[in-house]
Amino acid sequence: MSARLLRGARNTAVLIAGLLAGWQLLYAFAGPAALAPPLATLRYTAGLLATEAFRMHLSETMRAFAAALAIAAASGLAIGFWLGFQRFAGEVCEPMLVALYSIPKITLYPLLLLAFGLGMPAKIAFGALHGIIPVALFTINAVRNVRPILIKTGRVHRLTPVEMVWRVLFPAALPEIFTGLRVGFSLTLIGTLLGEMFAAQRGLGYLLMTAIGLHNVELIMAVTVILFVLAGAASSVLLAVDHRLHARV
Repeated sequence: MSARLLRGARNTAVLIAGLLAGWQLLYAFAGPAALAPPLATLRYTAGLLATEAFRMHLSETMRAFAAALAIAAASGLAIGFWLGFQRFAGEVCEPMLVALYSIPKITLYPLLLLAFGLGMPAKIAFGALHGIIPVALFTINAVRNVRPILIKTGRVHRLTPVEMVWRVLFPAALPEIFTGLRVGFSLTLIGTLLGEMFAAQRGLGYLLMTAIGLHNVELIMAVTVILFVLAGAASSVLLAVDHRLHARV
């Protein structure tokens, strides 16, 4: 186990070093008008994290994202279990979900603004819209792949639909469901940030859009680095859990 951890730490260090070296080379090629160098960006980011104004923007984004992720996960799982267990309903509705998923979500944002107005509700709705369908599609396939003998056993024991989901379907389909939740996590975060970029007055997306409008390269790079680190760390943890769940199957 220690050798595996050591190998993982070494690979992470090599990856970070490679990214910083590539960043420095790109800065040397593009110049200060397009990029900020790594060391200067890290110093600026450290100072930015210490400000109360930035922490307010970060808190706003995290609250919107947490609410959007909770809605996406709960709604996606409910839809997925229903359509996966009810074969006919799944065959009818799954193509509709796929077609809806193929629509660029940004085209629906004006409708969300009309429904929810500017502010937190619109950001939450736009973030959840990105995550619901992937979670639902993964859950549908996970439920369909559950061994029929498990479902027959549940019916023999006369389990209610809720008991069937909780005691049979969810444990058996958990690895693939978690993969859907991991994908939904990333897409919900993207949707929340996009919602902040186009119609918000607070949040990291708003801060990034403001920096772009002012051509503040240091702020653009600092916010990008913070988002990259947060998303990368969360994705690494979720991926590790995902691999562990699939290894138990």
